Amino acid sequence: MSNILEPTPELSQALHEKVVEDQAATSLVSRLKGKNKDLQTQSVNTYQQFWKDSAHNNEASRTSMYKTLTNTYYNLATDFYEYGWGECFHFARRSIGETLRESIRRHEHHLFDAARIKPGMKVLDVGCGVGGPARECVRYTGAHVTGLNNNDYQIQRAGIYADKYRQREYSAFQKGDFMHMPFEDGSFDAVYAIEATCHAPVLKDVYSQMFRVLKPGGYFAIYEWCLTDKFDEGNEEHRKLALAIEHGDGIAKLFSTRVALQAAKDAGFEIESAQDLAHDTTVGNEIPWYADLDVGLISFSGIQSFARSQIGRVFTSNAVKLLEKVGIAPSGTVQVQDVLITAADGLVGGAKMEIFTPMYLIVGRKPLN
Repeated sequence: MSNILEPTPELSQALHEKVVEDQAATSLVSRLKGKNKDLQTQSVNTYQQFWKDSAHNNEASRTSMYKTLTNTYYNLATDFYEYGWGECFHFARRSIGETLRESIRRHEHHLFDAARIKPGMKVLDVGCGVGGPARECVRYTGAHVTGLNNNDYQIQRAGIYADKYRQREYSAFQKGDFMHMPFEDGSFDAVYAIEATCHAPVLKDVYSQMFRVLKPGGYFAIYEWCLTDKFDEGNEEHRKLALAIEHGDGIAKLFSTRVALQAAKDAGFEIESAQDLAHDTTVGNEIPWYADLDVGLISFSGIQSFARSQIGRVFTSNAVKLLEKVGIAPSGTVQVQDVLITAADGLVGGAKMEIFTPMYLIVGRKPLN
Protein backbone atom coordinates (compact mmCIF):
# COMPACT_ATOMS: atom_id res chain seq x y z
CA MET A 1 0.00 0.00 0.00
CA SER A 2 1.40 3.37 -0.98
CA ASN A 3 1.67 6.18 1.54
CA ILE A 4 -0.91 8.93 1.94
CA LEU A 5 0.23 12.08 0.16
CA GLU A 6 -0.90 15.06 2.21
CA PRO A 7 -2.34 17.88 0.04
CA THR A 8 -0.20 20.63 1.57
CA PRO A 9 0.00 24.14 0.08
CA GLU A 10 3.46 23.22 -1.23
CA LEU A 11 2.08 20.13 -2.94
CA SER A 12 -0.78 22.09 -4.48
CA GLN A 13 1.61 24.70 -5.81
CA ALA A 14 3.84 22.06 -7.34
CA LEU A 15 0.88 20.08 -8.72
CA HIS A 16 -0.87 23.04 -10.38
CA GLU A 17 1.93 25.58 -10.83
CA LYS A 18 2.05 25.51 -14.64
CA VAL A 19 -1.75 25.66 -14.88
CA VAL A 20 -1.99 28.68 -12.57
CA GLU A 21 0.83 30.47 -14.37
CA ASP A 22 -0.70 29.83 -17.80
CA GLN A 23 -3.75 32.10 -17.85
CA ALA A 24 -4.63 30.71 -21.29
CA ALA A 25 -4.97 27.17 -19.86
CA THR A 26 -8.75 27.21 -19.97
CA SER A 27 -9.48 23.90 -21.69
CA LEU A 28 -9.51 20.59 -19.84
CA VAL A 29 -6.75 19.23 -22.07
CA SER A 30 -4.45 22.19 -21.46
CA ARG A 31 -4.96 21.93 -17.70
CA LEU A 32 -4.34 18.18 -17.59
CA LYS A 33 -1.22 18.69 -19.68
CA GLY A 34 0.04 21.29 -17.22
CA LYS A 35 -0.17 19.05 -14.13
CA ASN A 36 2.84 17.63 -12.38
CA LYS A 37 2.31 14.06 -13.54
CA ASP A 38 4.00 12.30 -10.62
CA LEU A 39 2.09 14.29 -8.02
CA GLN A 40 -1.20 13.85 -9.89
CA THR A 41 -0.72 10.07 -9.97
CA GLN A 42 0.21 9.96 -6.28
CA SER A 43 -2.84 12.09 -5.44
CA VAL A 44 -5.12 9.68 -7.30
CA ASN A 45 -3.59 6.78 -5.37
CA THR A 46 -4.09 8.66 -2.10
CA TYR A 47 -7.76 9.36 -2.81
CA GLN A 48 -8.53 5.81 -3.84
CA GLN A 49 -7.04 4.45 -0.60
CA PHE A 50 -10.10 5.82 1.19
CA TRP A 51 -12.38 3.66 -0.96
CA LYS A 52 -10.44 0.63 -2.18
CA ASP A 53 -8.63 -2.15 -0.32
CA SER A 54 -6.52 -0.35 2.28
CA ALA A 55 -6.42 0.41 5.98
CA HIS A 56 -8.09 3.77 5.23
CA ASN A 57 -11.22 2.34 3.56
CA ASN A 58 -13.59 2.89 6.47
CA GLU A 59 -15.85 5.62 7.77
CA ALA A 60 -13.68 6.34 10.83
CA SER A 61 -10.59 6.97 8.72
CA ARG A 62 -12.45 9.12 6.20
CA THR A 63 -13.98 11.19 9.01
CA SER A 64 -10.76 11.69 10.96
CA MET A 65 -8.88 12.56 7.75
CA TYR A 66 -11.62 14.69 6.18
CA LYS A 67 -9.19 17.47 5.24
CA THR A 68 -6.91 15.08 3.37
CA LEU A 69 -9.89 13.38 1.73
CA THR A 70 -11.64 16.56 0.60
CA ASN A 71 -8.54 18.50 -0.41
CA THR A 72 -7.20 15.61 -2.46
CA TYR A 73 -10.58 15.18 -4.13
CA TYR A 74 -10.76 18.82 -5.22
CA ASN A 75 -7.15 18.85 -6.38
CA LEU A 76 -8.21 16.10 -8.78
CA ALA A 77 -11.79 17.05 -9.64
CA THR A 78 -11.85 20.86 -9.95
CA ASP A 79 -10.80 21.00 -13.60
CA PHE A 80 -13.42 18.41 -14.53
CA TYR A 81 -16.05 20.34 -12.57
CA GLU A 82 -15.31 23.54 -14.48
CA TYR A 83 -15.32 21.62 -17.76
CA GLY A 84 -18.69 19.98 -17.09
CA TRP A 85 -20.47 22.45 -14.81
CA GLY A 86 -18.93 25.91 -15.06
CA GLU A 87 -17.95 28.17 -12.16
CA CYS A 88 -20.78 27.23 -9.77
CA PHE A 89 -20.62 23.66 -8.49
CA HIS A 90 -24.17 23.11 -7.30
CA PHE A 91 -27.65 22.07 -8.37
CA ALA A 92 -31.03 23.72 -8.87
CA ARG A 93 -34.49 22.84 -10.04
CA ARG A 94 -35.28 24.42 -13.41
CA SER A 95 -38.32 25.92 -15.01
CA ILE A 96 -39.37 24.99 -18.54
CA GLY A 97 -37.22 26.98 -20.97
CA GLU A 98 -34.69 27.98 -18.32
CA THR A 99 -31.00 27.14 -18.80
CA LEU A 100 -28.95 25.40 -16.13
CA ARG A 101 -26.96 28.57 -15.46
CA GLU A 102 -30.13 30.65 -15.16
CA SER A 103 -31.61 28.18 -12.69
CA ILE A 104 -28.42 28.10 -10.62
CA ARG A 105 -28.37 31.89 -10.51
CA ARG A 106 -32.04 32.01 -9.45
CA HIS A 107 -31.45 29.54 -6.59
CA GLU A 108 -28.42 31.52 -5.47
CA HIS A 109 -30.59 34.65 -5.36
CA HIS A 110 -33.16 32.77 -3.29
CA LEU A 111 -30.46 31.88 -0.76
CA PHE A 112 -29.05 35.42 -0.66
CA ASP A 113 -32.55 36.77 -0.04
CA ALA A 114 -33.09 34.20 2.73
CA ALA A 115 -29.86 35.40 4.39
CA ARG A 116 -31.13 39.02 4.19
CA ILE A 117 -27.98 40.17 2.43
CA LYS A 118 -27.97 43.91 1.68
CA PRO A 119 -25.58 46.37 -0.02
CA GLY A 120 -22.44 47.07 1.99
CA MET A 121 -22.74 44.05 4.27
CA LYS A 122 -19.77 41.84 5.09
CA VAL A 123 -20.73 38.31 4.06
CA LEU A 124 -19.02 34.94 4.46
CA ASP A 125 -19.31 32.18 1.84
CA VAL A 126 -18.34 28.93 3.60
CA GLY A 127 -16.72 26.44 1.23
CA CYS A 128 -16.70 28.86 -1.70
CA GLY A 129 -15.30 26.58 -4.44
CA VAL A 130 -13.81 28.69 -7.23
CA GLY A 131 -15.99 31.62 -6.16
CA GLY A 132 -18.91 31.45 -8.61
CA PRO A 133 -21.70 32.03 -6.04
CA ALA A 134 -19.61 34.67 -4.23
CA ARG A 135 -19.26 36.64 -7.46
CA GLU A 136 -23.01 36.36 -8.07
CA CYS A 137 -23.67 37.55 -4.51
CA VAL A 138 -21.56 40.64 -5.15
CA ARG A 139 -23.46 41.38 -8.37
CA TYR A 140 -26.90 40.71 -6.93
CA THR A 141 -26.64 42.26 -3.48
CA GLY A 142 -23.81 44.81 -3.55
CA ALA A 143 -22.26 43.19 -0.46
CA HIS A 144 -18.60 42.41 0.13
CA VAL A 145 -18.09 38.64 0.14
CA THR A 146 -15.26 36.69 1.75
CA GLY A 147 -14.95 33.15 0.42
CA LEU A 148 -13.49 30.53 2.78
CA ASN A 149 -11.96 27.39 1.27
CA ASN A 150 -9.33 24.92 2.43
CA ASN A 151 -8.24 23.95 -1.09
CA ASP A 152 -5.32 26.02 -2.36
CA TYR A 153 -5.99 25.37 -6.04
CA GLN A 154 -9.61 26.52 -5.82
CA ILE A 155 -8.53 29.63 -3.92
CA GLN A 156 -6.10 30.40 -6.73
CA ARG A 157 -8.82 29.83 -9.33
CA ALA A 158 -11.17 32.14 -7.40
CA GLY A 159 -8.54 34.88 -7.44
CA ILE A 160 -8.07 34.53 -11.19
CA TYR A 161 -11.81 34.92 -11.71
CA ALA A 162 -11.97 37.90 -9.33
CA ASP A 163 -9.42 39.66 -11.52
CA LYS A 164 -11.23 38.64 -14.70
CA TYR A 165 -14.54 40.09 -13.49
CA ARG A 166 -12.94 43.10 -11.73
CA GLN A 167 -14.26 42.12 -8.31
CA ARG A 168 -11.09 42.30 -6.21
CA GLU A 169 -12.47 45.35 -4.41
CA TYR A 170 -15.67 43.53 -3.48
CA SER A 171 -14.40 40.07 -2.59
CA ALA A 172 -11.63 38.20 -0.81
CA PHE A 173 -10.73 34.53 -0.75
CA GLN A 174 -9.25 33.08 2.42
CA LYS A 175 -7.51 29.74 2.86
CA GLY A 176 -8.84 28.01 5.96
CA ASP A 177 -10.53 25.01 7.57
CA PHE A 178 -14.22 25.72 8.16
CA MET A 179 -14.08 23.60 11.32
CA HIS A 180 -11.64 26.19 12.74
CA MET A 181 -12.43 29.45 10.94
CA PRO A 182 -9.65 32.06 10.92
CA PHE A 183 -11.98 34.95 11.80
CA GLU A 184 -12.83 36.87 14.96
CA ASP A 185 -16.20 36.45 16.67
CA GLY A 186 -18.96 38.52 15.08
CA SER A 187 -16.98 39.36 11.93
CA PHE A 188 -19.83 39.03 9.41
CA ASP A 189 -23.32 40.41 8.86
CA ALA A 190 -24.51 37.25 7.10
CA VAL A 191 -23.16 33.75 6.47
CA TYR A 192 -24.15 31.24 3.80
CA ALA A 193 -23.00 27.91 2.39
CA ILE A 194 -24.01 26.21 -0.84
CA GLU A 195 -23.58 22.43 -0.93
CA ALA A 196 -20.24 22.65 0.88
CA THR A 197 -20.61 21.85 4.58
CA CYS A 198 -21.49 18.25 3.69
CA HIS A 199 -17.70 17.75 3.74
CA ALA A 200 -17.64 18.44 7.50
CA PRO A 201 -17.07 15.43 9.77
CA VAL A 202 -19.56 16.87 12.32
CA LEU A 203 -22.27 19.27 11.16
CA LYS A 204 -22.83 20.85 14.56
CA ASP A 205 -19.18 21.92 14.73
CA VAL A 206 -19.12 23.67 11.35
CA TYR A 207 -22.49 25.32 12.04
CA SER A 208 -21.15 26.45 15.42
CA GLN A 209 -18.25 28.14 13.67
CA MET A 210 -20.70 29.90 11.37
CA PHE A 211 -22.67 30.98 14.46
CA ARG A 212 -19.50 32.28 16.17
CA VAL A 213 -18.32 34.51 13.31
CA LEU A 214 -21.82 35.89 12.66
CA LYS A 215 -22.93 39.12 14.31
CA PRO A 216 -25.89 38.95 16.72
CA GLY A 217 -29.11 39.30 14.73
CA GLY A 218 -27.41 38.10 11.54
CA TYR A 219 -28.76 35.36 9.31
CA PHE A 220 -27.37 31.96 8.35
CA ALA A 221 -28.64 30.21 5.18
CA ILE A 222 -27.42 26.95 3.68
CA TYR A 223 -28.17 24.41 1.00
CA GLU A 224 -27.11 21.09 2.56
CA TRP A 225 -26.52 17.67 0.99
CA CYS A 226 -28.50 15.17 3.05
CA LEU A 227 -30.01 11.74 3.19
CA THR A 228 -33.79 11.97 3.50
CA ASP A 229 -36.20 10.24 5.85
CA LYS A 230 -36.73 7.61 3.13
CA PHE A 231 -33.14 6.42 3.46
CA ASP A 232 -33.04 2.98 5.10
CA GLU A 233 -29.68 1.94 6.55
CA GLY A 234 -30.83 -1.67 6.36
CA ASN A 235 -31.46 -1.44 2.60
CA GLU A 236 -28.35 -2.58 0.70
CA GLU A 237 -29.24 -0.61 -2.44
CA HIS A 238 -29.70 2.54 -0.36
CA ARG A 239 -26.31 2.02 1.29
CA LYS A 240 -24.61 1.47 -2.08
CA LEU A 241 -26.07 4.67 -3.50
CA ALA A 242 -25.04 6.69 -0.44
CA LEU A 243 -21.51 5.28 -0.67
CA ALA A 244 -21.37 6.08 -4.40
CA ILE A 245 -22.26 9.71 -3.64
CA GLU A 246 -19.66 9.88 -0.87
CA HIS A 247 -16.96 8.25 -3.02
CA GLY A 248 -17.81 10.28 -6.11
CA ASP A 249 -17.94 13.61 -4.28
CA GLY A 250 -15.22 13.44 -1.62
CA ILE A 251 -17.58 13.22 1.36
CA ALA A 252 -16.55 11.42 4.53
CA LYS A 253 -20.15 10.74 5.64
CA LEU A 254 -23.58 11.93 4.57
CA PHE A 255 -25.98 12.97 7.33
CA SER A 256 -29.77 13.03 7.38
CA THR A 257 -31.97 16.12 7.14
CA ARG A 258 -32.97 15.51 10.77
CA VAL A 259 -29.32 15.55 11.88
CA ALA A 260 -28.65 18.74 9.89
CA LEU A 261 -31.64 20.58 11.34
CA GLN A 262 -30.83 19.50 14.90
CA ALA A 263 -27.18 20.50 14.39
CA ALA A 264 -28.26 24.03 13.38
CA LYS A 265 -30.44 24.25 16.50
CA ASP A 266 -27.68 22.90 18.72
CA ALA A 267 -25.26 25.45 17.28
CA GLY A 268 -27.52 28.16 18.68
CA PHE A 269 -29.52 29.34 15.67
CA GLU A 270 -33.17 30.34 15.90
CA ILE A 271 -34.57 28.38 12.94
CA GLU A 272 -36.83 30.40 10.67
CA SER A 273 -37.39 27.72 8.02
CA ALA A 274 -36.22 24.29 6.90
CA GLN A 275 -37.34 22.88 3.55
CA ASP A 276 -36.19 20.28 1.05
CA LEU A 277 -36.28 22.22 -2.21
CA ALA A 278 -35.62 19.04 -4.16
CA HIS A 279 -39.36 18.42 -3.87
CA ASP A 280 -40.48 21.97 -4.66
CA THR A 281 -42.68 21.50 -7.74
CA THR A 282 -44.28 24.95 -7.70
CA VAL A 283 -44.45 27.00 -10.89
CA GLY A 284 -40.91 27.72 -12.06
CA ASN A 285 -39.48 24.52 -10.61
CA GLU A 286 -40.96 21.89 -12.90
CA ILE A 287 -37.70 20.16 -13.87
CA PRO A 288 -35.84 18.04 -11.24
CA TRP A 289 -32.44 19.18 -9.99
CA TYR A 290 -30.76 16.03 -11.35
CA ALA A 291 -32.07 16.45 -14.91
CA ASP A 292 -28.76 17.93 -16.04
CA LEU A 293 -26.97 14.77 -14.87
CA ASP A 294 -29.55 12.63 -16.65
CA VAL A 295 -29.79 14.39 -20.01
CA GLY A 296 -30.12 11.21 -22.05
CA LEU A 297 -28.23 9.90 -25.04
CA ILE A 298 -26.97 13.22 -26.39
CA SER A 299 -27.42 16.95 -25.99
CA PHE A 300 -26.46 19.76 -28.36
CA SER A 301 -27.36 22.67 -26.09
CA GLY A 302 -23.72 23.41 -25.26
CA ILE A 303 -20.33 21.82 -24.58
CA GLN A 304 -21.06 21.31 -20.89
CA SER A 305 -24.46 19.74 -21.55
CA PHE A 306 -22.91 17.51 -24.22
CA ALA A 307 -20.25 16.42 -21.71
CA ARG A 308 -22.99 15.27 -19.31
CA SER A 309 -24.88 13.23 -21.94
CA GLN A 310 -24.30 9.49 -22.38
CA ILE A 311 -22.43 9.99 -25.65
CA GLY A 312 -20.57 12.93 -24.13
CA ARG A 313 -19.45 10.73 -21.24
CA VAL A 314 -18.15 8.10 -23.63
CA PHE A 315 -16.41 10.77 -25.72
CA THR A 316 -14.79 12.35 -22.66
CA SER A 317 -13.77 8.98 -21.20
CA ASN A 318 -12.17 7.83 -24.45
CA ALA A 319 -10.45 11.18 -24.90
CA VAL A 320 -9.05 10.99 -21.36
CA LYS A 321 -7.88 7.41 -21.95
CA LEU A 322 -6.10 8.52 -25.11
CA LEU A 323 -4.53 11.54 -23.40
CA GLU A 324 -3.31 9.30 -20.58
CA LYS A 325 -1.99 6.68 -23.00
CA VAL A 326 0.08 9.16 -25.01
CA GLY A 327 1.39 10.84 -21.85
CA ILE A 328 -0.40 14.18 -22.11
CA ALA A 329 -2.62 13.43 -19.10
CA PRO A 330 -1.06 11.94 -15.95
CA SER A 331 -1.54 8.30 -15.04
CA GLY A 332 -4.68 7.96 -12.93
CA THR A 333 -6.71 10.58 -14.82
CA VAL A 334 -9.03 7.86 -16.13
CA GLN A 335 -9.69 6.90 -12.50
CA VAL A 336 -10.70 10.49 -11.74
CA GLN A 337 -13.17 10.42 -14.63
CA ASP A 338 -14.54 7.10 -13.33
CA VAL A 339 -14.99 8.60 -9.85
CA LEU A 340 -17.01 11.47 -11.31
CA ILE A 341 -19.20 9.03 -13.25
CA THR A 342 -19.74 7.15 -9.98
CA ALA A 343 -20.85 10.46 -8.46
CA ALA A 344 -23.33 11.23 -11.23
CA ASP A 345 -24.85 7.75 -11.16
CA GLY A 346 -25.13 7.80 -7.37
CA LEU A 347 -26.76 11.24 -7.36
CA VAL A 348 -29.31 10.37 -10.02
CA GLY A 349 -30.07 7.00 -8.39
CA GLY A 350 -30.40 8.55 -4.95
CA ALA A 351 -32.67 11.28 -6.30
CA LYS A 352 -34.98 8.89 -8.14
CA MET A 353 -35.34 6.74 -5.02
CA GLU A 354 -35.92 9.96 -3.03
CA ILE A 355 -33.28 9.03 -0.46
CA PHE A 356 -30.96 11.96 -1.17
CA THR A 357 -31.26 15.73 -1.58
CA PRO A 358 -28.53 18.30 -2.41
CA MET A 359 -30.71 21.26 -1.50
CA TYR A 360 -32.05 21.00 2.02
CA LEU A 361 -32.52 24.68 2.84
CA ILE A 362 -32.03 25.78 6.44
CA VAL A 363 -32.41 29.44 7.39
CA GLY A 364 -31.57 30.59 10.89
CA ARG A 365 -30.84 33.72 12.88
CA LYS A 366 -28.29 34.36 15.59
CA PRO A 367 -30.13 35.75 18.62
CA LEU A 368 -29.50 39.39 19.47
CA ASN A 369 -28.50 38.47 23.02
